[in-house]
Amino acid sequence: MKKALITGANKSIGFETARQLLQKGYYIYLGSRDLENGRQAVEKLKAEGLTEVEAICIDVSNSESVKAARAEMDRKTDVLDVLINNAGVSGAVFSNGQPQTATGTDISVFEKVFQINVFGVARVTQAFIDLLKKSPEPRIVNVSSGLGSLTSASDPTSKYYNYKFAVYQPSKAALNMYTISLAYELRDTPFKVNAVDPGFTATDFNQHRGTGTVEQAGARIAKYALIDANGPTGKFFSEEFNPATGEVAW
Repeated sequence: MKKALITGANKSIGFETARQLLQKGYYIYLGSRDLENGRQAVEKLKAEGLTEVEAICIDVSNSESVKAARAEMDRKTDVLDVLINNAGVSGAVFSNGQPQTATGTDISVFEKVFQINVFGVARVTQAFIDLLKKSPEPRIVNVSSGLGSLTSASDPTSKYYNYKFAVYQPSKAALNMYTISLAYELRDTPFKVNAVDPGFTATDFNQHRGTGTVEQAGARIAKYALIDANGPTGKFFSEEFNPATGEVAW
């Protein structure tokens, strides 16, 4: 049975991704910053008959928490097949709901968002990379956003051109660049590393203003956790930005 760790999986898109991978026969380590919230999420899944799951306490913004999570995983398994870096923030909670402007947003907001959306991904990836290397078909999915596309954000003809979030977008653009670097480092191995936009999904991340469902979002992420040896690596996918093939420009 293949094993997957999903960060920020106690609710919303991460939770749905866990559900869909469980349905595909995966064992899931459900990462949650708050262990009790994680345990409650596990109980919901078990109530659906999806029993191959357990909660792991992991706060991606905290190095000691990530180290503790790794130590906990060492007691449970000697291999990890999939890492889904799903935990992330929009930054609205740090800016008190104020618009994220390039000239007016306090630097502390940038620091807090990057700590989770960028440094957190690198922190978790580095902590678990050796477990992933023991898998014959390791997969890493970094949950990004189409709004992190520099090409789209700078194109006046793009329908998303006027959507500007001066903290969130740079954090996702940085995550995309980290994905490129990571995929390049692992290019001569069985790893598949991709950035995936789940789409504008109705969750508490955006005050439920999204137009997509968590089921759609979860399927988009799970798709790239499930790719075979012929699947892509080092790519950026957003079905919302490119419904035809999914692949979008960085």
